[in-house]
Amino acid sequence: MSTPDLVIVGSGFFGLTLAERCATELDLRVLVLERRYHLGGNAYSEKDPETGIEVHKYGTHLFHTSNERVWEYVNRFTDFTAYQHRVFGKYQGQVYSLPMNLGLINQFFGRAFTPDEARALIAEQSSEIATEDATNLEEKAISLIGRPLYEAFIKGYTAKQWQTDPTELSPDIITRLPVRYTFDNRYFNDTHEGLPVDGYTAWLERMADHPNIEVRLDTDFFDVADEYKGTVPIVYTGPVDEYFDHREGRLSWRTVDLEAETLDVDDYQGTGVVNANDQDVPWTRVLEFKHLHPERTHLPGKTIVVHEYSRFAEDDDEPYYPTNTAEDRAKLLKYRELAKKEPLVLFGGRLGTYKYLDMHMAIGSALSMFDNKLKPYFSDGAAWASGGVDE
Repeated sequence: MSTPDLVIVGSGFFGLTLAERCATELDLRVLVLERRYHLGGNAYSEKDPETGIEVHKYGTHLFHTSNERVWEYVNRFTDFTAYQHRVFGKYQGQVYSLPMNLGLINQFFGRAFTPDEARALIAEQSSEIATEDATNLEEKAISLIGRPLYEAFIKGYTAKQWQTDPTELSPDIITRLPVRYTFDNRYFNDTHEGLPVDGYTAWLERMADHPNIEVRLDTDFFDVADEYKGTVPIVYTGPVDEYFDHREGRLSWRTVDLEAETLDVDDYQGTGVVNANDQDVPWTRVLEFKHLHPERTHLPGKTIVVHEYSRFAEDDDEPYYPTNTAEDRAKLLKYRELAKKEPLVLFGGRLGTYKYLDMHMAIGSALSMFDNKLKPYFSDGAAWASGGVDE
């Protein structure tokens, strides 16, 4: 490609949505720089050569949205299965249906409650602590669902997720803990839900399949930054603190370790995701990918199981979830001010905004950036306004 009209750093859903829109709608030449060996960011999936099972390389990804614009957009590149996600949790040798619902309440407390009886029970148990008086995550959770459910399904899991006792975590980490007083165990409440029929990588490749788009893999932006900074508009979707060489301090993230193994059984756990709610079990959940696509034919007698572990991210880890402490938020405000002063650069996506964005949220955010910043600049001659990390 000759000199591009736009450089996008990162080929996740945010970056590829912008690349596709700018190439298709504005006829721009778009260069996408990706430091990994594949496109797609953490949504990348690949078929296991032995079993034929589609493995989500960075953990289970499940598409769901109530945003009609996003749903219409993604259906341009893929059809979706009718998959509806359901999660189960294992606690003290028993398996329960999540999220917390009437089935879980009946099973856990050992009797058949009506919806009104279950509401009264949870209201009584949660009255131990007033929500407004909660000083830590444990007290906040108890004020919402009561001590018995908290200790069974929240305490151990949260301690493993954060590697911190819940009494030392801020109550702001949880805003609510929904309990359904029906037997509905569908995990998401969105209008649309499903998995891409041909897999995530096929979907992502179709987004990038445009003559005006060049994707360069195994390319670190900082190795070539001098070619483009200040001369070509850039959308940067990497860690915002890394862009500025951590001058205001490092932002903290959670990451996950995924340990995969191929087992000589047809079916290991009967569903795609089982949470490990016991604190003495080291992993947070177990994934079995073949259950995500029951419509597919797989090699009999084989399955792939992944044990997922959570920990604080170190410098060379893939960041997953922003820790978002008060200290992090103070640093982020300083990075936002730096971003506004950076010539011809917009910051977006999960890493660029320091926000945990589901896939549909990343796509929706990219469509908004296209509408409000890139299209006015390239089509209407509007002035360029750098920044974007707060969007």
